[in-house]
Amino acid sequence: MTKEDKDKLTLFISYLTNERQYSDKTIIFYQKDLLEAKTFWQENGGFNGWTKVQTRDVEVYLQHLAEKKLARTSQMRKMSSLRSFYRFLVKRKLIKIDPVQTITLRSEEHRLPQFFYAPEIKQVLASLRGNTPLMKRNLALFELFYTTGMRVSEVSGLKLNQINFDMNSILVHGKGKKDRYVFFDEQTKEAISEYLDTARSKLLKNSEEKDYVFLNNQGQALTDRGIEYIMQRVFNKAGIGGKVHPHELRHTFATAMLNNGADLRTVQELLGHTNISTTQIYTHVTTAYLKDEYQKFFPRNKEKDENKK
Repeated sequence: MTKEDKDKLTLFISYLTNERQYSDKTIIFYQKDLLEAKTFWQENGGFNGWTKVQTRDVEVYLQHLAEKKLARTSQMRKMSSLRSFYRFLVKRKLIKIDPVQTITLRSEEHRLPQFFYAPEIKQVLASLRGNTPLMKRNLALFELFYTTGMRVSEVSGLKLNQINFDMNSILVHGKGKKDRYVFFDEQTKEAISEYLDTARSKLLKNSEEKDYVFLNNQGQALTDRGIEYIMQRVFNKAGIGGKVHPHELRHTFATAMLNNGADLRTVQELLGHTNISTTQIYTHVTTAYLKDEYQKFFPRNKEKDENKK
């Protein structure tokens, strides 16, 4: 890569960091996606610089990703990285023609977010009524997920000074370095307080992790992967089969709020979504849920079911 091309990439990364204030993790994904595309072009006909990339080059690269059977979501993310980069170069007048502008990648049919029904959550929380430090930690952990809709990275990074027990609120440091407040109920407050008062110190031992709320049995802060592993074990043991993920608890929170009459804008704020269109997917979930309930409980539907028997 020439110095000129490095400079373009450096300018773009600086833009993402300072102007857009993206997280380090997001910026790493952008860099990785762009360098992967560059490597492909280098190995398949040469790479003469970002300004020399043609629309046809991008199309060949996308075909390559499809042939690798890369998930459509991953293809779209890589395409998004290229699109953002070239849009930036055009805006800064570093190139005249955007080679990505005319390319569209049709997304797969959107599947509705998976969520847990209230009885399933109750079943899981009931399975965590124990006195061991890990049991108390797990109860506090999943109460918090369910009642706040926080992301797994926000929970793993949660520190003691972010929790306000007087207000039953948490100052969340979200994606894109955007802060927001979320709230929890008295049941969750009780679970977190019990964990902090009687269990956390036993997990902490001689560890230096004085600030993080949720610790593993070695006294270290739980990682995203660690929380995913714990959730899989806890939910399966409680009788919830199949693969589960913390993001489904976020979906559960959003769906429960809307099902109980919350305003879409309120849910957007609590979830930390930049665009309300991201939150609107949950209206489809609630519509599907309501239709299912209607089919089950409307009298004439029940009569039809009885007649079929």
